[in-house]
Amino acid sequence: MTLSRLVAALALFAFSPVAFADDKPVVLEGGNGPGKGKHVVLISGDQEYRSEEAIPQLAQILSKHHGFKCTVLFTVDPKDGTVNPNINNVPGLDALKSADLMVIFTRFLNLPDDQMQHIEDYLAAGKPVVGLRTSTHAFNGIPGKSRFAKFNNGSGVKGWEGGFGKHVLGEQWVDHHGGHGSQGTRGIVVKGQEGHPILKGIGAGDIFGTTDVYTVKLPLAGCTPLVLGEVTETLKPDSKGVSGKKNDPMMPVAWTKTYKADGGKTGRAFTTTMGASQDLAFEGTRRMIVNGCFWAAGLEGKIPDKTDVAVVGMFKPTPFRFKGNADWAKDPVKPADLVK
Repeated sequence: MTLSRLVAALALFAFSPVAFADDKPVVLEGGNGPGKGKHVVLISGDQEYRSEEAIPQLAQILSKHHGFKCTVLFTVDPKDGTVNPNINNVPGLDALKSADLMVIFTRFLNLPDDQMQHIEDYLAAGKPVVGLRTSTHAFNGIPGKSRFAKFNNGSGVKGWEGGFGKHVLGEQWVDHHGGHGSQGTRGIVVKGQEGHPILKGIGAGDIFGTTDVYTVKLPLAGCTPLVLGEVTETLKPDSKGVSGKKNDPMMPVAWTKTYKADGGKTGRAFTTTMGASQDLAFEGTRRMIVNGCFWAAGLEGKIPDKTDVAVVGMFKPTPFRFKGNADWAKDPVKPADLVK
């Protein structure tokens, strides 16, 4: 190779996306606890509900309090290595090769095929999944261009009807059931499910969120509803439930399911349409999600009587709203800035 070509090659490498140190996944090695030896990959990438705040906090709770090794992934702008949920790029998904659990909180992402391949391989192996909020409509590949458009919300591909949300998690995006931004969600345990491991240590009224209840099509075929969402008059946890059809019947907001992807192996899935960063301000909601991670990973026998879900570090969740690229550019953050 001539000197000029060598210089050009080095320059190309220096300015390629992989040159950013911040593109490397944030890894929390974990310590002692029931999750020691288990690897959780948590994927953030929604544009409204601050998954870039919720996912790191969940990872820190799982790692510090329960011993899980956690790899935390974000949507990253390859131009500067900053987090931006409007960018269709999640570096580090190859970590799924060694994962024992995938936690996903994305919304309508059109990821490159090479990144989606890691997700498909993971699902084909029948490994467990925990889906939060907008994960019911996690992907939006362009039909005819993406090999993984079958994962799209509302997909009509045979064997993947409804897409990733319906096929793997149990439901796709349907609609807002409660008043978006004005009515909250109070979790009501489904009668007969009080003893389910995911609900261990959770009392009446403990589960709450400022996000509204999502509509689901009843009944949820192949799913076991655990928690119903009572639509509340306001965003305050002591708010009364609204009267009328919105709470009759109530929509499920947390359920379990067994899925089977193209590999033919079956896997566990726990889904909740709650989970925005503001929802994690409520202890009972955090406990439900953490217990859901234990259950999905096959560790339901190790769920404590009252799982430690104490917040790790500073956690001041941002009110949910959409942000454009210009908004993210005004206050840029790198992945490592979000996990402290």
